Amino acid sequence: MTPNDFKEIKELVSTINFNDFQVFCLVNGKVILGFIGVADMKIEMLFLDPKYFGQGLGQKLLNFAVKKLNADKVDVNEQNSKAVKFYHRFGFEIFERTDKDDQGRNYALLRMKLAD
Repeated sequence: MTPNDFKEIKELVSTINFNDFQVFCLVNGKVILGFIGVADMKIEMLFLDPKYFGQGLGQKLLNFAVKKLNADKVDVNEQNSKAVKFYHRFGFEIFERTDKDDQGRNYALLRMKLAD
């Protein structure tokens, strides 16, 4: 990612209206370990503090989104191979690839949906 792309994405994230999503946090006491945001049955964001990677917490958030919020779609940056593998292991399959992200940058997206 170029420094300019990083700056643009950071600015874009700061404009997100989280009221447009169902957002749920995974907490331990007063510490937020991660969160997931879903809109129209699509996972729009899943973030986990890197300190907690590999502990099954991302899967816990994903299970919640799928089972409780009926989420069955997600877009993943093709370059994020760890995320692509994570969703594949959960049963998501690629149904479309774009050459650019939703903002027109040269980052291919993989549109994935939960296999039937």
